[in-house]
Amino acid sequence: MTPVHFSFTSAFILGLMGLAFHRTHLLSALLCLEGMMLSLFIALALWALQLEATAFSTAPMLLLAFSACEASAGLALLVATARTHGSDRLQNLNLLQC
Repeated sequence: MTPVHFSFTSAFILGLMGLAFHRTHLLSALLCLEGMMLSLFIALALWALQLEATAFSTAPMLLLAFSACEASAGLALLVATARTHGSDRLQNLNLLQC
């Protein structure tokens, strides 16, 4: 494994571990998801450059577009949660109540 592959794999795993073990605030969970998506974007872009595949070069841009949509939906949920519950702590959210 090259150092470049190791760095992007470790960035993805760190984001996954942060999402799995450090779930106190909704904002930290959203930041971990965004870090995972950005590491996947860079890895896919470098993979397309290494293979010199022009047909595969649209996949990283599609992933970046989905990442932007995920970030905007997450921030909208964060604002809605902060307005209704007064906090973004995940322990205070009860998904069974309306």
